[in-house]
Amino acid sequence: MVYLVEHFYSIQGEGKFVGTPSVFFRFGGCNLKCPSFGEYFVKGKIVYGCDTVRAVSRELYQKEWKEIKNAGILIDILNEYLENIDFKPHVVLTGGEPMIYAAEKSFYEFVEYLINEGFIVTVETNSTIKIDFQKFPAYRDVIFALAVKLSNCGEPYERRVNKEAIKSYIENTGFSFFKFTLDRGIIEHRALEEIVDIIEDYPEVEVFCMPLGDKIDILKKHDKAVAEFCLIYGFIYSDRLHVRLWNREKKR
Repeated sequence: MVYLVEHFYSIQGEGKFVGTPSVFFRFGGCNLKCPSFGEYFVKGKIVYGCDTVRAVSRELYQKEWKEIKNAGILIDILNEYLENIDFKPHVVLTGGEPMIYAAEKSFYEFVEYLINEGFIVTVETNSTIKIDFQKFPAYRDVIFALAVKLSNCGEPYERRVNKEAIKSYIENTGFSFFKFTLDRGIIEHRALEEIVDIIEDYPEVEVFCMPLGDKIDILKKHDKAVAEFCLIYGFIYSDRLHVRLWNREKKR
């Protein structure tokens, strides 16, 4: 079963298409916990993990997630946005980890529909799940934001880095890119070593680095260090524009 957490129309705040008007579909569930990324007090409990805790914690939030039984539900949601837009926006599938649903009929048929209708589709993935591009060929026309996690997420290497999956995404798509989340601590110690380990076989693939932080004050602790890191090593700096503009406002 596919679960949808939320959907909204906003600008893309990160990576290759920063500033681009996009319709976002956020799906529930993730195969990683990333306990070092943040601490949140929700529903009377302290939860550790990424800033989209509502899309990751099944225990706390699954009852609020919407079951998607067929692709038509997602297509209808998209069409509601299109009624008020005079151009074709990008479509972003995010999470959680959306590729846990890669083989689900309703999810894949939605991707097929988007590609057939000429939408530019980005899937934001942690890149740990290898998918079958022969069985599911529509994914070849998707742009994957390969947000491979570094050690600052708190996950062990063998859980957060799947080189076979990364290779498959890159070899089967034309415009996918890497996106890493950095903080001052990892920059001072091992960021370059960890990034090179992941990207060294793919010199043609763009590499974006962005600062950790889902609030402006946290972002400001790391942004200049990340920018300097990019200037030294030739990576592309990506801010988190949605955070700058709306801080922690939901559906942004």
